[in-house]
Amino acid sequence: MAQKIEMPKLSDTMEEGVIAKWNVKEGDKVESGDVIAEVDTDKATMEVEVFDPGTILKILVSEGDAVPLGGTMAIVGEEGEDISDLLEDADQASPKEKEKVEEKKEDGKEKKKADSDKSSKESFDPILDDMNGKGDGKPEEKTSSSDDEGRIKVSPLARKMAEEKGIDLSAVDGSGPEGRIIKKDIEEYKEPAKDTRQPAVAFDSEESEDVKVSQMRKVIARRLSESKFSNPHFYETIDIDMEPAMAARASLNEVSDVKISFNDIVVKACAHALRRNPDINTSWLDDVIRRHGDVNIAVAVAIDEGLMTPVLRHCDKKNLRQISAETRELAELARNRKLQPEQMEGSTFTISNLGMFGIEEFTAIINPPNACILAVGAIRDVPVVKNGEVVPGKRMKVTLSSDHRVVDGAKAAKFLNTLRQMLENPLSMLL
Repeated sequence: MAQKIEMPKLSDTMEEGVIAKWNVKEGDKVESGDVIAEVDTDKATMEVEVFDPGTILKILVSEGDAVPLGGTMAIVGEEGEDISDLLEDADQASPKEKEKVEEKKEDGKEKKKADSDKSSKESFDPILDDMNGKGDGKPEEKTSSSDDEGRIKVSPLARKMAEEKGIDLSAVDGSGPEGRIIKKDIEEYKEPAKDTRQPAVAFDSEESEDVKVSQMRKVIARRLSESKFSNPHFYETIDIDMEPAMAARASLNEVSDVKISFNDIVVKACAHALRRNPDINTSWLDDVIRRHGDVNIAVAVAIDEGLMTPVLRHCDKKNLRQISAETRELAELARNRKLQPEQMEGSTFTISNLGMFGIEEFTAIINPPNACILAVGAIRDVPVVKNGEVVPGKRMKVTLSSDHRVVDGAKAAKFLNTLRQMLENPLSMLL
């Protein structure tokens, strides 16, 4: 018996999936467990398996098309089986077919409007009096809205006056009915001032491009809009002396088989600071504020479609070598869209680092359901005062975005000062 293959729920926030690739075509035989398609969700590219063995009788959506949860993707059954009832139930017209229908509707509307406008123009043949021309005793004259000058509407008297004065009728604004040029308009007409500006340089227009919005970008737009407009954000920035952290990193990389980055050190410092400031490691759940028992830090990774946030779990219990190796592994999976949903869930705090792009300071939007996110800027070479003298220094600005429903200004400031203490005294992270 034929069965519908429906779009499964492949992540907790998924509302629809986009067919990235079909691994089968109509007429192919499949067995239970075969991967028939790859689907782009809001978080990753996932595989879709078939549960019923048989023959692929019909593929209802093309690669690149979006299918809502539960929507029919294809039909599998016995070869030659009648599937007309399933096709009718599926009611799953392809987006291309829908676009064609909409285009036909729009074309019909435009044609109807054009015909209406044309009919209106052709049926309107105004015969108007030049009220200002009657005073000279001349008999009333009829004129058509179409004359030798094209579509310019002008009374005979006004035309004659314009010819005598050498006035270009196309430059005159008519004040008569339906914009007709009358005697008064010619009498009051003034030559426009000459334009002494240089003529504009003509450039060839470049063709615009519409880029289809990916599932990931849709979810990023929705979730961050909800966060920005429903969570009362406030921001606090602190400047940190990074010379001690730089010296510590150089020493560690001499003995470590895994390269330690500045971001790894920031992650470790944040983990310790969160342990000492549990009010930052929280979430707003309407009726309660949850203080998380674990310190799970999400690290923002930039990819072409937007941002992915793989989660480093139990950061406070891991050493720098473990944090570095895990961060690199998860970042590589993120760039290849191979992260699994469980690898992006359960964060209690987020770090977004744009220092490698030369950004000195910025603010980030909170990643729900976290209460805070830390924006990390570049390490700058700046003059600083030490022991009464101006000397070269290495400084880094970090900005904490906080949800004011959960975190107050003093608590955010306490966390930032703990973080600065950790980074300016790296050995304190070993205690």
